[in-house]
Amino acid sequence: MKTINRSFTDVLREVGKAATHIGHFFMRTLSRMSWPALLASCVMLALLLTILPLALTLFAVFLLLKIAVSMIAAYHDKKRNGRYTPHKEH
Repeated sequence: MKTINRSFTDVLREVGKAATHIGHFFMRTLSRMSWPALLASCVMLALLLTILPLALTLFAVFLLLKIAVSMIAAYHDKKRNGRYTPHKEH
């Protein structure tokens, strides 16, 4: 009886073939590029690899800072208006 599910090694073999094809395509593309185009693509890749993580990190830091400030402001607002009730042990 033939199984319809592929084995894990078949999947790994297919992934390896796909990676090899991508590598060959990438190498052919790089070998056909002119030097100025290659330089421009390297500069763009360097900017992408350095600026994007910095922007995402700064976004996360400022988002957490905004959440912390809003929580502190809400706490002080409740305390000032008399709506703050501390937790009591029963």
